[in-house]
Amino acid sequence: METAHKTDVIIIGAGPVGLFAVFELGLLDMKAHLVDILDRPGGQCAELYPEKPIYDIPALPIVTGQELTDRLMAQIKPFGATFHLGEMAQKIEKIENGWRLTTDAGTVIEAPVAVIAAGGGSFTPKKPPIKGIEEYEGKSVFYAVRKMEQFRGKNLVIAGGGDSALDWTVNLAPIANSLTLLHRRDDFRAAPHTVSQMRQLVNDNKMKLVIANLTDIKGADGKINTLTLTNADKTVQELACDTLLAFYGLTMKLGPVGELCAQQNIELQNGLIPVDTEKFETSAERLFAIGDINWYPGKLKLILSGFHESALMAQKAFRYVYPDRKLRFEYTTSSSNLQEKLGVK
Repeated sequence: METAHKTDVIIIGAGPVGLFAVFELGLLDMKAHLVDILDRPGGQCAELYPEKPIYDIPALPIVTGQELTDRLMAQIKPFGATFHLGEMAQKIEKIENGWRLTTDAGTVIEAPVAVIAAGGGSFTPKKPPIKGIEEYEGKSVFYAVRKMEQFRGKNLVIAGGGDSALDWTVNLAPIANSLTLLHRRDDFRAAPHTVSQMRQLVNDNKMKLVIANLTDIKGADGKINTLTLTNADKTVQELACDTLLAFYGLTMKLGPVGELCAQQNIELQNGLIPVDTEKFETSAERLFAIGDINWYPGKLKLILSGFHESALMAQKAFRYVYPDRKLRFEYTTSSSNLQEKLGVK
């Protein structure tokens, strides 16, 4: 087994609730490692509706999903959390006085406490509706970027029109041998600045933009030779390439989270994880669930509910991480110790 990262708390999920948990844990001197299948923090807020306004965050009359994520990242900066992004929690094992988590990328993390903050579950990529695409997955078809160097020198096609597609277009254009952005229409759901960067790259002949639908893949032994594209007028064209990055959006499924619960004999309630509302611990000792993934009588699926759950979870987590220390709850408004941690003193 690979050498494990050691920390105080493992958090599965880097959405708003997982991020705020870092803050509450940090106030009590606990460090966290976060694992998320997405390639950036923010979860559903940042990935599915970064520009959509949210109205029920206290003291913020209107805030977008991305702005909320940015504010939370700034809030937790003093506590030095470690992020393992683009990785899926695959296995969780009970060890003496804690948990060992293994991701699909082979990352191993051990901690006295583990927290599931995976929203409604795990995001899984939507695949292009092409028969036999599985043959190419992991060889020449990919749904995320884990290491940019993997795409150096490739004849790359990026399919999609959202933030992920446009961000990676801009970032991979300098290292790919050739890059084509493929989208079904000449209209994009990404940040305007990134769209402008992409169009400038096209104008500078550093990449190509093709407006068409991807309808087939041709190749052998998992290696792409050409993509078949269907234009708006139903004509067909072939596009030569050796690598496809497809960003068709995400589907939320319980997926690996359900498997993790099954491993620990946790009985789900309508697909959600039952918890004790005193501390938001599951039936497995030292394993907590906060945010939309948990269930208890009267549960409301609100971000602010998850923030409350994070605070109570941290109080109990402290007792596991520091069994010999007395927990003294302090107010950030009056504690010089907490103000020093937050960098405001």
